Amino acid sequence: MSRTSFEKVEALKNLKDGRRLVVMDRIPEPELMNGPEQALAYAQADFEQPHNQFVELFGKRFSDEKIDGYVLDLGCGPADVTIRFARAHPNCVIHGIDGAENMLKHGRDAIAKQGLEARISLYCGRLPDIDPPRSSYDIVLSNSLLHHLHDPMVLWDCVKSYAASKAIVFVMDLFRPAGQDEAKSLVEQYASDEPVMLKEDFFNSLCASFRIEEVDKQLQGASMERLSTEIVSDRHLIVYGRL
Repeated sequence: MSRTSFEKVEALKNLKDGRRLVVMDRIPEPELMNGPEQALAYAQADFEQPHNQFVELFGKRFSDEKIDGYVLDLGCGPADVTIRFARAHPNCVIHGIDGAENMLKHGRDAIAKQGLEARISLYCGRLPDIDPPRSSYDIVLSNSLLHHLHDPMVLWDCVKSYAASKAIVFVMDLFRPAGQDEAKSLVEQYASDEPVMLKEDFFNSLCASFRIEEVDKQLQGASMERLSTEIVSDRHLIVYGRL
């Protein structure tokens, strides 16, 4: 775990005059986003910056590693991150899993347009009841799934279940701001031009996400302390390492 990241969070909890900030409690949101309009909105939304950041951060954190083999992408949605990862790492075969079939339909269309059908396959399944084609994977990825889960341990249990010995793990997600006013500011800063539905979803996702110290406790509970945690932006954290 990243002590530096934890200290950053602790610093954010204190005002300059020494008073403690009141950090809002988590407000869970629905686990699945499967409405046709919602799926279309996500497939058409501009996620280039955070999704490119996912791939770039993975590359930097594993710059000395040989990246190849079979990849499991948990909560792949419309597969935008999946496609970007496949382009960056041409020696990988990726199996993406998501519980929203409407999201996967857009993902399959995007994969076909990119000519990546031989390297990317998508499957419908809701954690923990998933049945991927392989029993173990060399790399396990997840982007923006953790905050959707009412029980976060479902994700970490699935990672352990399907990660091969010494597999690479890379998870990126939102972290919860101190309060709803801060969440609203982040929505206006990063999603001001998006449809109202996406703005509302982004706000709800920020309120449903976990603080980094909460993620650290989750990893301890899953006996995955070897993984590091790190804040990488004003709204994102990553979990990474080898099991």
